[in-house]
Amino acid sequence: MREAGERFGWSARAYYRVLKVTRTIADLAGVEVPGAGHVAEAVQYRRALSVA
Repeated sequence: MREAGERFGWSARAYYRVLKVTRTIADLAGVEVPGAGHVAEAVQYRRALSVA
């Protein structure tokens, strides 16, 4: 996630928003600890919002 933040030039606020979305996705999947797939999905949502 840190690499994505650096690559896309996210602010600290954007980074923590993606982190919150990652945790939400993991919660909905019934997983205690978010994995790489959850992070990737959250990053995709962030990228989709920044392009639109």
